[in-house]
Amino acid sequence: MPLLHSSRPNTPHLDRLFPRTAIPGGSFEVTGSHILNTNDGPQYPEAFFGEIPANLDLVRPNRALIRVPAGAISSDLSLRRNGIVSNPIHANIGVPMVEDLHLVSNPAIDADGNLFAMVSGPRGEQVPVSIFRVARDLQVTPFVRDVLNVSALAFGPDGNLYASSRAEGTIYRISPAGAVSTFAEGMGIATGIAFDRDGNLFVGDRSGTIFKISPGARLDPTATPSASISRSGEIFVFATLEPSVAFYHLCFRSDGVLMVTAPTTSSNQPIYAIDPDGNTTVFYRGLGRPQGMAFDIDGNLYVAASLHGHRGIIRIWNSTQTNAPAAELTVAGNDLVGLCFLDDGCAALATNTTIFHADLGIEGLPLI
Repeated sequence: MPLLHSSRPNTPHLDRLFPRTAIPGGSFEVTGSHILNTNDGPQYPEAFFGEIPANLDLVRPNRALIRVPAGAISSDLSLRRNGIVSNPIHANIGVPMVEDLHLVSNPAIDADGNLFAMVSGPRGEQVPVSIFRVARDLQVTPFVRDVLNVSALAFGPDGNLYASSRAEGTIYRISPAGAVSTFAEGMGIATGIAFDRDGNLFVGDRSGTIFKISPGARLDPTATPSASISRSGEIFVFATLEPSVAFYHLCFRSDGVLMVTAPTTSSNQPIYAIDPDGNTTVFYRGLGRPQGMAFDIDGNLYVAASLHGHRGIIRIWNSTQTNAPAAELTVAGNDLVGLCFLDDGCAALATNTTIFHADLGIEGLPLI
């Protein structure tokens, strides 16, 4: 019997899909009517993204959670039962750009739209390629070798890529040609890095310190290997926070406020806001394991985290009704650790192993 749209009673009807985007492994929540037919016992529907079948994590008469299967792309979601198909509803799905990585924070994008992604590796273990370059045509090439345990990437105003090493406590400067030099040492367990609008580099030592390094900082050849490098007053402790069991993730707001996440095992964690004078406040509290962040041009913050038990990319904005930050899930997906906005309204969404490309229709805040 062919599948036909029908107006018969008890035909599944889909009204709304949430969130607007997911990656494989994440789940869409669909609301509507007659999703579960309870006449003469429950009659469960089948879910399809295009012609690809999908698992239902939960089914109720007016609600379902539908998990995005591997291989699915943006397509119409429909429910089928007893030869009758529901109305379609469009599902926006991210697709893999590059796989077999080991990402622990945001990827980085240069001024030409090339994406850079790390293979961090187990602590103390050298991997064959430390950083890959993903061109706009999705060609993937090795960019840097021999940097141990890359933790974070950020482009500086000089056009160079900077990378932190959590194993060495070192910040490396990498030229557009891939030449590596040491920029700073003695940064503890160096994790997140970010540049402010004046070209200062901020480094998160997950043991409790955020360092600030001025643009003119130079290594002091007289410093002992066991000491923090002296830079004649050009490096100092900018702020201190509670230690993190994993990481400090950093990004800057347009007004020069530094945002920091420090993931632990709690499900009620904060995002910190540190003003240019180093004063720390809590910007938002209530996330599970918040990690990489990015702003859009309208000042909305996007963070890889869990909210009310749902993992993905969380959008945080200032509610005009409450005059306080509000949050909602905007991309559903497991194991997300970070993101960066591309120059066409799309985003690169990073899990531990894969970067997904998703059209979010969002213009990101320039990082420099």
